[in-house]
Amino acid sequence: MPLCIVVTRDVEMRYRGFLGSVMLEIAPGFYVGPRISKGVRERIWSVMEDWHSHLNQGSITMLWREAGAPGGLKVQSLGEPPKDLTEHEGSLLVRRPLYKR
Repeated sequence: MPLCIVVTRDVEMRYRGFLGSVMLEIAPGFYVGPRISKGVRERIWSVMEDWHSHLNQGSITMLWREAGAPGGLKVQSLGEPPKDLTEHEGSLLVRRPLYKR
């Protein structure tokens, strides 16, 4: 079971209660689950996705280890532009999509 990290910013208190019931809050808005299974991780994300679609407030980022992904990490976010992790010349980078102005 891989490590899972969730970072929240400017979200309602319900997120804190929910995430605190399944993960360790090691700093305000920073949650760590050292042994979160894929099924539990997907359920956590589903609940947060549902709440965020109704409340449309703040941002949430989830990061977990996944073999075969760049750097062995995957990332999902709500309330912020999507980000991808990519490897370039031996370094792990965060890639944000380009937006036309």
